[in-house]
Amino acid sequence: MASAFHAKLYALYEGNSDRAHVFRYALLAFDMVTILFVIVTSFFPHPLWVEITDLVFGFLILLDFSARVYVSDRKLHYLTRPATIADVIAMVSFLAPLAGEGLGFLRILRTLRLLHTYQLMNRLRQDFKLFRKHEEVIVAAINLLVFIFVTTGLIYALEHGHNPHIRNYADALYFTVTTLTTTGFGDITLPGTTGRLVSIAVMFFGVTLFLRLAQVLFRPTKVRYECESCGLMLHDADATHCKHCGAVVHIQTEGLL
Repeated sequence: MASAFHAKLYALYEGNSDRAHVFRYALLAFDMVTILFVIVTSFFPHPLWVEITDLVFGFLILLDFSARVYVSDRKLHYLTRPATIADVIAMVSFLAPLAGEGLGFLRILRTLRLLHTYQLMNRLRQDFKLFRKHEEVIVAAINLLVFIFVTTGLIYALEHGHNPHIRNYADALYFTVTTLTTTGFGDITLPGTTGRLVSIAVMFFGVTLFLRLAQVLFRPTKVRYECESCGLMLHDADATHCKHCGAVVHIQTEGLL
């Protein structure tokens, strides 16, 4: 009985059936809903229904986490992954009201769950022509957005209630973007040594991600095709031979560059 249940659960999380991929898309949609919930609820005081929704999300994340651990072949390795640790913190923060702990600000770590969606890459290439054509741009944009969301959540958690300029998530997002782009209007600042260090980190790491995204956007378009001889994956859209080994490559193209 247990082995049959394990097999069914494993097929959902690790299988390649249509049912498994629909299930993973549903998990992705759930991740996005939780992120939206975190952002929207930062704009007003938390009534009872918000606290109840927190608990519901916490239990759903707990079920998902338990299932992932159950089907994992290398449980210790899975439990020590940074993304898994972030998931545990997010789960605890959603369930914190049960213990009366003020860990609500840790909910923003739930955004790191976006990183888990990279296991869908192969399926996304199959299902969406737009994704196949612009995969690198989309991945670079996701990395940048994850950084912005996590950084904004960190700033909101550190400054809300102490900095009169950071009243909600939008204020923290505004500061993050103006700092990230080095615009620096100066109407919102993070006082103190910790605030300055956070600002420096945002500029340093954020500009690096911006440059990565710009590089992908403006460099010549490449086509993902694995060379059968040497394994080179990226080729010019009109290539007939591999630049690495010279082997003939048969890239499917519609003739549009």
